[in-house]
Amino acid sequence: MMIPVFDAHEDIWTHVAQCRELGERSVFENHHLANHRAGNIRGGIFVIWIDNQYFDRPLERVKMIADAIKAEVEDGKSILKIATNRAIYDEAAAEGKIAAVFGLEGLSYIENDLALLDSLYDMGARHASLTWNEENALATGAKGSADRGLTALGRQAVKHMETKGMLVDVSHLNEKSFWDLMRIKTTPMMASHSNARTLCDHPRNLTDEQLLAIRDIGGVVGLNAYPGFVGDARSFDDFVNQAIYLVEKIGIDHVGCGFDFCDYLKGGDLSDVIPGFEDHTKVPYFFEVLKQKGYAQEALEKIAHGNFERLLMQMK
Repeated sequence: MMIPVFDAHEDIWTHVAQCRELGERSVFENHHLANHRAGNIRGGIFVIWIDNQYFDRPLERVKMIADAIKAEVEDGKSILKIATNRAIYDEAAAEGKIAAVFGLEGLSYIENDLALLDSLYDMGARHASLTWNEENALATGAKGSADRGLTALGRQAVKHMETKGMLVDVSHLNEKSFWDLMRIKTTPMMASHSNARTLCDHPRNLTDEQLLAIRDIGGVVGLNAYPGFVGDARSFDDFVNQAIYLVEKIGIDHVGCGFDFCDYLKGGDLSDVIPGFEDHTKVPYFFEVLKQKGYAQEALEKIAHGNFERLLMQMK
């Protein structure tokens, strides 16, 4: 029997908007449901990501995507459910629906107005990363200045998110922002889709010191299958090696899945995939490989869904 899986990073909402703008409806059902069922993905974090052509107009774009989400959730109510707390997440699973935690990948559109964060919370958002790769009013992303970190408004945003029961995600922060955030964070947080920099020296990956800090606060790191983040060969073996390294470094209770499959997105090189591990249909094979390497069923369950689902208890 296949293990249920929680994928902590899916760019679904942006894809929904892209397709609905072309006149499509029921985008999740038509483009994603079959793969989710084949991979036994029972839930995940579906994020708003500001696609390339809107980088200079993020507020305009987030409003467009928000409208698309509302329509999509109505179209897909028989197969998809927004999970705003753990009880609703479990309810969705019991009903055989995909449980979608509404996430925000980067908050550049917030600018100096945290009221927009409240509006997105009211719409169902329960997860956010302060940045994508850019510098913004809250913090500094992986491609920003190494000397710039979290801002005063960013600190306020983190505390606001904690109070509201939103999951804080550090995957796209630069190192200074990461450590600035760690100094004020009091609840477990996540790096939803990051790997170990020791095995792949990329600024989007985490140093051993960062990994241990996430472990020590009770957080979880999601394995990222984007080929540029796994290793020099950009291969499935590199991805498996990342899983083994993370478990050895921070322990079985702090590793999950944040595959970042983006073969379906339009624009840039975001369709780049690992040969043989292109989408959710291949996820059961990944866990079969780990099983062959000696991982017990309990360990596989923790990586597949248990560790990230533990963090969902923070949502309210």
